[in-house]
Order: sequence, then structure tokens, then C-alpha cells
Amino acid sequence: MALTSDRGWQFRQPSVIPGFGLALGVTLSWLTLIVLIPLSGLAWRSSSLGWQTFWSLAADPRTVHALWISFGCAFLAALVNVVFGVLLAWVLVRYRFPGRRIIDAMVDLPFALPTAVAGIALTTLYAPNGWIGAHLAPLGIKIAFTPWGIVMALIFVGLPFVVRTVQPIMEEIDREVEEAAATLGANRFQTVSRILLPGLLPAVLTGFALALARGVGEYGSVIFIAGNLPYVSEIAPLLIVIRLEEFNYPAATAIAALMLMISFAMLLVINLIQAWSRRRYGYGA
Repeated sequence: MALTSDRGWQFRQPSVIPGFGLALGVTLSWLTLIVLIPLSGLAWRSSSLGWQTFWSLAADPRTVHALWISFGCAFLAALVNVVFGVLLAWVLVRYRFPGRRIIDAMVDLPFALPTAVAGIALTTLYAPNGWIGAHLAPLGIKIAFTPWGIVMALIFVGLPFVVRTVQPIMEEIDREVEEAAATLGANRFQTVSRILLPGLLPAVLTGFALALARGVGEYGSVIFIAGNLPYVSEIAPLLIVIRLEEFNYPAATAIAALMLMISFAMLLVINLIQAWSRRRYGYGA
């Protein structure tokens, strides 16, 4: 029986499958062991530094620039992945053409490919003497060993998150909805903006959040193509490793705590927008 209060709201829906208490207990225990305890240790270690020491370490110009590079490049790469990831998912869902299954399988390659291999491959392509970089160099365009190289690496590793998040939702949208909109006089832009995008918005935001989170914490594919120059193309995860190698544990802890706080705030905002879009358009309620 479902538990109810005097106000009439239901604590949980009754289910034909027993074991709610056991499943919830195992879930919370596993979450605590794997996620909450390590994060609590980081928070405790940061608080032990004292606010003055913590903010003095956090305000270091090199730290600020590394955080700006990490989050800025990850945000830009996630935006690019949203545009082209949705487009790629649309092509895979709506069209049938030779080689479609091969392209569909290639989307998952960044999941299976070691990040170091991806970084080396991208550096080989976009270096000034690489296959693509050699053609860009005469135009004054430099990708490798700059923040643009970081963006390219993060686009590579983040694209599958958007495609695989949007693709199942797009498959559930019936073609008859589009045909009905066209029958009622809607043009292609109105069909996309008023019929398709509202239903896809929660999935798009989820894919964006996953690509952003992956990009912020990415290390292996970035360090090869970034050049790792302080105040130019040095990312925050690399700076943490450098501080650890210098045995400067307080500085490494401060950078990690800042990354945790900024990441949590950004993902919280995205989840709030996602929840609003679900209520606004009535999807996933």
C-alpha cells in the first residue's frame, strides 16, 4: 500500500514488483561509497585549508586561466556537438542510405578508442605539418597547440553523448506529426521549431550536459594537442597533476574543489532548465 500524509500526497506509487526498500538501500549505499565519500573527502580536505588560504590558491592567475580554458573550451565544444549531434541523429533516424549502419557504428568510436590515441591522431592531423594543418598554415590558421586544438579534441570525445541521447527520442517522434503540421499549413521552419524541437529539448539538454561534463574532465586526448603552455593552452586537470608532482597538495586540492563547485553549479542549472522544459512542453512528466 502506498503511504499517504494528511495532505493527501503519495509517498510512493505502489508497484507489482516488490523490494522497494532493499533496492533503495542498495542504491543509496552504492552511491555513498562510490560518489559521496570521495567528494566528501575532497570537501573536507578543502575546508581544512581555511578560507583565506583556499581563495589565495584559487585566485592564482595560472589557476584562473587554466579553469577558464577548461570550462570555456568544454562549453564551446558542447555547443558545437549539440548542433552537429542533433543533425547527425536526424540523418541516422530519418533517412535510409548505403553505409548508414557503418556511420552509426562510427559514432561510438570515441567511446572505445583510448583518449591518448585520439589525442595523438588529432595532433598528427592538425599539427602545422599535418595533413590538415599543412593546408591551414598558409592561411594563418593554427589549430594544434592552441585552445582551438582543445576544442577539436573535446568535440571528438563529446559528440557520441549528444547523438546517443537524442537519437532514441527522435525515433519515437512519429512522422505523422510532421505530416499533420504540414497539412495544417506549417512550413519547415515552423514544424522544426514548434513541433520537433520542444520534444527534443530535454534530450538535447541532457546530451549537452553530458558532453560538457566529459569535456571539463577530459585529459588524455587534450594534453597531446594542447601544447600545455601556461596562460595559453594549459587545462585545469593537467595543472592538478603538475601541482601533485610538485607535492603542492593544497594547490591541487583547491583547483579540484573549484572544478567540483563550478561543474556542480553548471550541471544544476542545466538540470533545472531541463526540468522546466519538461513541464513547459509536457514531455517526460
